[in-house]
Parts: sequence; C-alpha cells; structure tokens
Amino acid sequence: MAALGAARCWFRSFAGVKNVDRSTQIFIRCSRRTRCSGTPDTHNAELQFTDPEVQDILTRITGLDLQKVFRPIKQQELKPPTYKLMTDAQLEEATQRAIEKAKKLLQMAPVLPERKPINDVLSEDKILEGMDTAKYVFTDITFNIPHRERFITVREPSGTLRKATWEERDRLIQVYFPKEGRKLTAPLLFKEENLKLVFSQDRHEDVLDFCLVQFEPDSQDYIRVHAATYENVEKHGKYELLRSTRHFGGMAWYLVNARRVDGLIVDMLQRQLLQDAVSLVSLFHMVHPHSESAQEATSQQATGTDLLKIYAQKESQRSGFIMLALQAHEQTAAESSAA
Repeated sequence: MAALGAARCWFRSFAGVKNVDRSTQIFIRCSRRTRCSGTPDTHNAELQFTDPEVQDILTRITGLDLQKVFRPIKQQELKPPTYKLMTDAQLEEATQRAIEKAKKLLQMAPVLPERKPINDVLSEDKILEGMDTAKYVFTDITFNIPHRERFITVREPSGTLRKATWEERDRLIQVYFPKEGRKLTAPLLFKEENLKLVFSQDRHEDVLDFCLVQFEPDSQDYIRVHAATYENVEKHGKYELLRSTRHFGGMAWYLVNARRVDGLIVDMLQRQLLQDAVSLVSLFHMVHPHSESAQEATSQQATGTDLLKIYAQKESQRSGFIMLALQAHEQTAAESSAA
C-alpha cells in the first residue's frame, strides 16, 4: 500500500510536467532495425521506425481527435473557459491552429534498440587499492557538451578506473543537469506489481508519459515499461486508450514486428476504420515482405478489402474474426449507402 501511495503522489506531482511542449522531443536515428523487443527480421533489416513511409502510416492510423488531445489533465487546476465571437473564417483559422498544435503534441515517442552496456576499464592502479572505501566519480560538467558525449569516470576502492555505467551516467547527469519531472531513482510505480494495478485503472497513457520523462529512450527500463504496457493493451483489447495519443504509433509498430496485429485489425473494423486496417496490413507487408500474405498481395496487386482478405487467409491466427468484422463493416456501409 505504501508503494501505491507513493505512486499516486508521483502522479499528482507530475501533472504539470505532462503538459510540456513535446514538439522539442528529438528522434534518435539508429543504424539498425528499431523495435521494442523480439528478434529482428533479417529479410528487411533496413526498414526503421523513423523511415518516412513508416511514420506516414503510423501517423495516419493514430488518428486526430481534438477533444482527446486537449482534454483536461487530472489533478491539474482548471481555468475558466474563454468565449469569443468569431466569423466563419476566424473559426476556420482557429481550428486549423488547433490541428497544427495537436499534430505537434502527437509526435510519436522514440523507439530505439537497447543501448549496449559500458564495461570499459581505463586503468588498474593497484597502488591506490584500499586507500578509501568509497568510489570517486569524475564528471565533465561543461555546459555545451551533449550528455551522450559527456566523459564520466569512476575510481573504485580497488584502484580500478573505469567509465561509468549507463545507470550511473543517468543519475549523475540528473544531479548536475536536472530534468523536470525526473527522479534520481525510478519511482516504485514502474515495479511490475504496481504497473498491473495502474493498468487495471486504464492509465496506460499516463504510465507511458511518465516513462518518457523518467528514462532514456534506449534504456532497459524504458523498453521494458513500453513492452509491458503494449502487452496489456493487446491482451485486453483496449486499443482505444492509446488511439489519438503519441503512443499509438509505437504500439502499432511493436505489434507489427511481433506479428500480432489481428486484434488491432478487428478493433479498427469494428470502429468503422477500414482504411486504418488496410494501412496497418500494408505496414505489416512492408516489415515482413517475405511472408506468404505479402507475396500473395504483391502477386495480385491487391488493395483495400482484398488486401485484408488475403491477410486473413494467409497470415492471420484469427481469420474468422477478421472476416466476420469485415462482413459486418461491409453490411453497415451498404445500409448507410441505401439510406
């Protein structure tokens, strides 16, 4: 219970940080295939999360719900609404500005491979062994140096001089260059048992927002928390919780790489998002070009519902559900046209 109380306090203290302009977040390009977890697809190792065609599809299927993007944040002080009289032209201009701002807020969170451990030993000075029982840390605190290039070393009591580990670097950089909302030690919220409790409250988006602030995007904890969140969303079919948020694209990318998009496709069809389902299958074929479904679609030059049917027949583990959802969508569309 103490852990839960601490987590709730952290939720409240973070409410202001969550509204920081997220357009300043920078995607870090990596030289190899990026994913949250799983084995890389060696057939298409060049395709990356940051590739324009991938970003275009993920942006389109994320959606743009202005009511959801600009909804009030819990525990944040509400300000009285402002009313203005506008002409149609002014209203159109204000709506367009809101759309542009929403697009910046929906900029997808980075997806990177886990960083390699740092195990570099610089020297073994036995003459210094036993001179002290504490470690000494030496940090370059020059302001104009990128944190990734900052030189940080640790002198062990044994006399060994080594480079600081990633965990030590993150903690020391936070000491000298504090980032708003980040703690020196990870909050108990990110423990597996506490994550399950928060997920039961449908606060998946909050967890991912806090994770972005607390951890570096290529750290083990960042990848672990994102994977656990996506797994819980997929398990319970709660895709709508992340739709029209900056995390939907990362979840779709994770599921595509894991070859587990059946549930998301069914959800899209049930919500009358046919084009999103088609785009998702197209992305699946881009990531897995040697799959039976991709090869069949290429040979037939399939598009639209034909693409979905080929995927359901050749690849899907839940083909019956997808075909039923597709039939229901087609029936609804036919009834709407008749009306």
